[in-house]
Amino acid sequence: MNAPFKSPAVPEPPLWDLSDLYASRQDARITEDLAAARIVVADLGALQGQLTACRAEPARLGRLLDRAIALYEMATDALGGLSAYAFLVASTARDDAGAQGFEADVREKVTALATPTVWLTLEINQLQEDEVEAALATHAEVSRWRPWLRRVRAQKPHELSAELETYLAERMPIAAQWPRLFDETLAALRVKAGKDALTLSETLNQLSDPKPARRRAAAEGLSGALLGEVRTLALVLNTVAAEKALEDGKRGFARPADSRHLANEVDGEAVDAMAEAVAQAYPRLSHRYYALKARVLGKPALDHWDRNAPLDTRAPRTFDWVQGRDLVLDSFSDLGPEFADRARGFFDRPWIDARARPGKQSGAYAHPVTANRHPYVFLNWMGERRDVLTLAHELGHGVHQTLAADRGTLLADTPLTLAETASIFAEGLTFDRLLADAPRAERRGLLAGRIEDGLNTVVRQIAFHRFETRFHDARAGGELSVERIGQIWMEEMAASLGPAVTLNPGYEVWWAYVSHFVHSPFYVYAYAFGDLLTAALMETRRADPAAFTPLYRDLLAAGGTRTYVEALKPFGLNPRDPAFWLIGCRRLERLVDEFEALV
Repeated sequence: MNAPFKSPAVPEPPLWDLSDLYASRQDARITEDLAAARIVVADLGALQGQLTACRAEPARLGRLLDRAIALYEMATDALGGLSAYAFLVASTARDDAGAQGFEADVREKVTALATPTVWLTLEINQLQEDEVEAALATHAEVSRWRPWLRRVRAQKPHELSAELETYLAERMPIAAQWPRLFDETLAALRVKAGKDALTLSETLNQLSDPKPARRRAAAEGLSGALLGEVRTLALVLNTVAAEKALEDGKRGFARPADSRHLANEVDGEAVDAMAEAVAQAYPRLSHRYYALKARVLGKPALDHWDRNAPLDTRAPRTFDWVQGRDLVLDSFSDLGPEFADRARGFFDRPWIDARARPGKQSGAYAHPVTANRHPYVFLNWMGERRDVLTLAHELGHGVHQTLAADRGTLLADTPLTLAETASIFAEGLTFDRLLADAPRAERRGLLAGRIEDGLNTVVRQIAFHRFETRFHDARAGGELSVERIGQIWMEEMAASLGPAVTLNPGYEVWWAYVSHFVHSPFYVYAYAFGDLLTAALMETRRADPAAFTPLYRDLLAAGGTRTYVEALKPFGLNPRDPAFWLIGCRRLERLVDEFEALV
């Protein structure tokens, strides 16, 4: 085991410095970069019509494809950096009208510049498969784009006319105002919990407080706060779903989740099989665990605010920023020095915004920006064990993004089914380190926390997916009332949590704060997909850690050039086999077995 990292003390979690992108919202480089992007888009536009015109000349078509895709990537880099900057600024200031207006203004300008490029994928898909293959065979430079072309060609059956594709691209900034309304509503939310007025992030954190009264106050306060905004949030969700259904219908997608499956390069049947396997495991996993937890806490059943309660009523161990940093870096070093070095770069440079504060949106993410820049990590650090694991999770994304950057922006982009692999793997490494270093008295509590993280990632996300599927199916028949949405929510949550968890009055509106339902419909199953996939990888690593690391590095460095089936083949894993999904379920079930032995 490598020697532990040592860090100088820092007073509080860091703020990021975005000046690598732009100095401020008034930076003159913003105007300059928009002008430069306009030139690149014009150069790309000059090639319109030439691809189909030379379809019978493979060598010339190959050269033109290489030139056109390279220009497209240049435009993506220029506009992507500006879009990322606007989003990063806005996500830390959801209560700042200037920051929100800037993000909306940038979105409109970027869309206006990017829209004329829609011709490229449309014209590529006018070519026949043999014409594309002949062009790719002409020289290595163009053949490198094969994975990107694979994704473009997969969209061919669902493409619309050039006029409609242009219209959809142009209206995107307008449609984005619904997620903006959602974000601003939740950022302004203040939850009354006793004498405190909490932000959403602070409220969710208090649900893990060792004192039952404080957990209950946070839960009931959140229910009350959401009830005050639920009609607005239901309107947002209904509208996002209606817009999605309209576009899906035009594109010929049979089911609401199919467009996400296509983007993720997975078969809908495989996702259905995974979801069904997890649902069938509910009794062995969540139902069983929560019954055991209720026994430990001396209750006939858990209230829903007890779901993530610590087992010990004493204050749980907390971590200052330096302790969290060093623990995560030590964990990454267990996989190999390169992983720790890449993660340490985020700390050595101002690439992390971890300080919780009013106006900052809840949650966490790692934004890749573009491949010719560097990622940024965002989280709300409260010093809890879960914050350490969240830091590891997002840095797993960040390391993945830096490893894949050499591929360029178009090829580094990874489908969600693989994008969660590095993050969940990093989280698992960090938990293993926490458990190994814990005193015996803390092991039961840590094991419970790990099980709960697994249940939240697998069982809860599949329950979210099933809720989302039912909501969209029902929305096809007309707008759903707050009451009907709540009914679907309660049915799916009760099924996943089991009889040992009481869903108290007010819980029926808790769907309203789940941002993925609004920002990225049908995103949530990727967490379960990634967790179960990663569990299989961790079992493989257990057998031969030394042989595993270079294969794993290759998987991450490949970015989006491989499908998930291709990516797992070197490990001897076949995710098309239904038994594959049981590996992760059994791994989680073994943890519940270990916990039961300690009860």
